[in-house]
Amino acid sequence: MTSNKRLVLLTVAATLAAGIVLSALAGTLLLFSGWYNIGATKQHWQPVYTVLERGMHYSVRHHARDITPPDLSAPRMVRQGASIYAARCVQCHGAPGVSQHDIGKSMQPIPGPLVDAARRWKPGEMYWITRHGIKMSGMPAWEFRLADEDIWAVVAFMAQLPALSPRDYATMAEAAR
Repeated sequence: MTSNKRLVLLTVAATLAAGIVLSALAGTLLLFSGWYNIGATKQHWQPVYTVLERGMHYSVRHHARDITPPDLSAPRMVRQGASIYAARCVQCHGAPGVSQHDIGKSMQPIPGPLVDAARRWKPGEMYWITRHGIKMSGMPAWEFRLADEDIWAVVAFMAQLPALSPRDYATMAEAAR
């Protein structure tokens, strides 16, 4: 190897090492200084939010990869899911024609609407999220409060949400009471 190539490789390696050390020092300074506001009244900085959101998606897909859903098209299962959704989910996530309650609006991050969840997540992934919750998001782990059959019923109902009008949802929620 010529001395010029060796010099270039050493310079690149030294630059990368210096960048890593400086990044670690900046992260340590940010962590221990307390400058980063973790209060629930402030959103994360966009880069933090992006990293956390992307990591959450990868984690859910990884952990839900082997989950096989039951038949989610049974009308009884969808009705049961509508009942559970109306009792346990609508407060934070809203529904067609129903806005989030104040408790959902006050959370950080603000819980997203689930009307399009079936378009963004596979049934096994929605089941995994509902069963295990999401750390530091306010999304509870329902595995300790709902039977697996009930969790799958909620997933079956969420699969129907994109097609529901506000009137259809109101009819289902009323029938569930």
